[in-house]
Amino acid sequence: MKPELTINNRTLTLQRYPQRQNETLQAWDSADEYLINHAYTLELNPQRPIVVLNDQFGALSCFFTEDYSVTSITDSHISMLATRENVKENQLANVNIRDSLSTLPAETQLVLFKLPKNNRLLVWQLQQLCHQLPADCIVIAAAKAKDIHSSTLKLFEKYLGETTTSLAIKKSRLIFCDPNVTLAQSMPEMKTWDVPEHAMTLANHANVFSGESLDLGGRFLLDHIPADKSLNRIIDLGCGNGVIGIKAARLNPQAHVLCIDESYMAVASCLDNAKTNLDPPSQLQALVNNCLDGLPDEHADLILCNPPFHQQNTITDHIAWQMLCDAKRCLKKKGTLRVIGNRHLGYDHKMERLFGNVTVIAKNNKFTIYQSEK
Repeated sequence: MKPELTINNRTLTLQRYPQRQNETLQAWDSADEYLINHAYTLELNPQRPIVVLNDQFGALSCFFTEDYSVTSITDSHISMLATRENVKENQLANVNIRDSLSTLPAETQLVLFKLPKNNRLLVWQLQQLCHQLPADCIVIAAAKAKDIHSSTLKLFEKYLGETTTSLAIKKSRLIFCDPNVTLAQSMPEMKTWDVPEHAMTLANHANVFSGESLDLGGRFLLDHIPADKSLNRIIDLGCGNGVIGIKAARLNPQAHVLCIDESYMAVASCLDNAKTNLDPPSQLQALVNNCLDGLPDEHADLILCNPPFHQQNTITDHIAWQMLCDAKRCLKKKGTLRVIGNRHLGYDHKMERLFGNVTVIAKNNKFTIYQSEK
């Protein structure tokens, strides 16, 4: 796959992150191209900033940072890393990168908006825009045409302002919205619910997986977390709202628990939930990271993991493979990795290949929990 994107006589080299040998996927899509082409037709003020929301690998940010002050806002640490790498690769001016809980820059003149996968984050971002954008700001969103529904447009109308759409080009469409400050509402609070069988109260920010109830996989894994006085360091890899790490901490009060996720909203939710459900909450720490980058070798006694099987909108197993490889590196000798997943994902074959052993801890009609020892 050639990594060069050429638009309006400009060519950029853009890579996905993390880079893989023999990559078959591009670091941009037709919705990015549509946004870039349309934005070049606008008369913009070089003194006012442009905001890019949910830039997947930095294509939008890279194209505009040469002429404008660009602020990229994302909930994905991997997207941040990709944007920085692509800015560096193309020797461009720095992009101001902020996480999704940050405020927008003042006097923003244009928002280029890639639609997020879940409507909870979409509503949160629309309300944020309505609160913080000046009245003359231009808002243009983009996505695959199949992902723009009448309900999507109604959300724009309800939370941000009058909305129209473009024709489809290369199976992508644009959404144009005029911000109406009279629609501004109080920002939604974190969604909170109880898990009475585990005596927990959990709260989620808008972009955290399974944001309105405990997911079935997490519920199953909660019943199969070991309690062992020999465990001193436990890692919850891909922690989401932290429920697994919190349960592991309760079962092993002598252990230090580290929760890791690539989502800033997930890590913020995890820390809030530790304050609510742990005494002392300092037993648990949470870190935004790309898998276990930078963590020392032979460090952990137990790693608990529910790997994702997609990156952005693409189904892939490379993140799960990186998680498993990182887990092997970071585990002490005789340390264990416990993984939950749908049986068809084949995590047992990967774990057998890496560790030379794998056992089934538990299974039901949907999920299997596997364990390997280093």
